Amino acid sequence: MKIAIVGCGAVGSYYGAMLSRAGQDVYFLLRSDYEAVRRGGVTVHSRGGSFEIRPHCARFPAEIGTCDAVLVALKATANLELAHLLPPLVGPHTAIVTLQNGLGNEEQLAELFPGAQVLGGLCFVCLNRVAPGVIHHLDHGRIVLGEFRGVPALRTQELAEMFGYAGVPCTVTDNLAQAHWEKLVWNIPFNGLGVVGATGREAFAAPASTFRVPSVLAACLTTDQLLDDPHWEQLVRELMLEVIAVANALGLGVSESLAETQIERTRTMGAYKASTLLDFERGLPLELESLFLKPLRQAQGRGVATPRLAALCAVLMELDKGRRDLKS
Repeated sequence: MKIAIVGCGAVGSYYGAMLSRAGQDVYFLLRSDYEAVRRGGVTVHSRGGSFEIRPHCARFPAEIGTCDAVLVALKATANLELAHLLPPLVGPHTAIVTLQNGLGNEEQLAELFPGAQVLGGLCFVCLNRVAPGVIHHLDHGRIVLGEFRGVPALRTQELAEMFGYAGVPCTVTDNLAQAHWEKLVWNIPFNGLGVVGATGREAFAAPASTFRVPSVLAACLTTDQLLDDPHWEQLVRELMLEVIAVANALGLGVSESLAETQIERTRTMGAYKASTLLDFERGLPLELESLFLKPLRQAQGRGVATPRLAALCAVLMELDKGRRDLKS
């Protein structure tokens, strides 16, 4: 298959490299990393075996042309760019697969292209981009793939088989919405509390109306730090149960046992920095809307009490605003 990777950070580069190694015709759409990847390719360091690949590199979508599949791995904060990045890559039979975090990404793609061409891919993977063209894969890697509209088609099964042949475990779901909320069970506490850890537990407990961003921030919290501290572990668990309650209010049937399952899976990751934490440390925009605010609004719309999620959103918004105010 001819495949374009749009968004060549950790997620896009890792899955693009796996597919390229397996013999797929993979094109990386690059900006700042273009020269580094063109000269040195992509290196994946993994405890399952490190490897290097030399993908096709392009600066502009028109250099790639129409593809069989487009994997979108941009941050959701960059979705406004999709309107000019994707059209040169998409034909009437192109599968457009978003590997992005949070809610609403498939809907934004369906505003640009027929919804029948849009799929969602939920990536359960622990990795970081440590340098241009260099990915550190720590753990996991499974993808759950589903159609945005309708039941899984033959194309969906073929894409799952393609990933599987490349060494990426991939299952197909007939309920993409449920898969999204099951991933939010992990994403919301570990992405959110990792950043909030910068201000200490007192900041999280403070009323949103009195919270102030401190002039000096302590270190953010990695996944192992959140789980090694009983206070933070309990907050993780409470947030997870709130997210599960919202999912069930939406009729998605997520078991409460998923919380403990996710916690135990996370213990194998070690000192992992979730993506929102890395964005915060690097001064990049945070994916607040897709990861936190949309789920909160859905909870409010269903009348589900989520005091921990509401407090987390308030602190994250204040942190983000305070950081932007300091810059200005």
